[in-house]
Amino acid sequence: MTVLVNLIVMLGMLVVVPTGLRLMEAPELDRIRRLWPLLAAPGALALWLPRGLTATALATVYALGAVALALQSPLRAARTRSARPTEIAVHTALTAPSVAALALVAERSGHELFGFDLGILTLTVPHFHFAGFAAALVAGLLCRATGTRAGRFAALSVPLGTLLVLIGYFIGEWAELAGAVVLTAGMWAVAHLTLRTARTGGPDRATRALLRTSAAVLVATMVFALSWALGEATGIPHPTLTWMAATHGLGNALGFALCSVLAWRRLQDRTPPEGRTA
Repeated sequence: MTVLVNLIVMLGMLVVVPTGLRLMEAPELDRIRRLWPLLAAPGALALWLPRGLTATALATVYALGAVALALQSPLRAARTRSARPTEIAVHTALTAPSVAALALVAERSGHELFGFDLGILTLTVPHFHFAGFAAALVAGLLCRATGTRAGRFAALSVPLGTLLVLIGYFIGEWAELAGAVVLTAGMWAVAHLTLRTARTGGPDRATRALLRTSAAVLVATMVFALSWALGEATGIPHPTLTWMAATHGLGNALGFALCSVLAWRRLQDRTPPEGRTA
């Protein structure tokens, strides 16, 4: 499981996050975009080293970049003074990598942060790269592009579900299950809107394939997430963490997050600047 999770996290650090940052079209992020590969590479290397001082120092470099990204959230809030669902989703995407980076630093140092064992910290890192960053960003893009109730629901429920899952880590399995239900509802709304986007006349064949793949994978992987959370809360048989990493984790990383950001990048490149929705 460790090798698989590390590969998934690397995909988030080195591909999904920087591609997603370009989708935000915020000039104030230009410096972070340019520096991100230099900040993410040490974090990726830290994943493969034994726990200790060197791995912690490399993870801290990544954490500094993630914190710098998170600091853009209050600055953006002060500038836009908006609480629209799209903005809430963007703020979630800006701050989520810092949560992942904090967990990574703690795990690489062998420190059980807030009482969480190292295994939970390990899984927190990919969760906040993909559910926290990628899903919130895509939900925000869909909300702005469609202007529908379903879009607003997705842009609100994905951040809320991610937050409730995090709170559930502290409170208990039933709270985590509630978060999983909210997050799943938001993710399925994202899948529905993604399929609608694929059916419009704008996307080319390759983009439509990416959108349809991301939607189909998202529906399936969130069933796994619900079954795991329900099993943890009730004690009924449910998938193991290893199995979850190989299905839910890998599917969300490759099938949903990567396909989604690549599809939206293609949509962005095909849209005139004055009509862009990103």
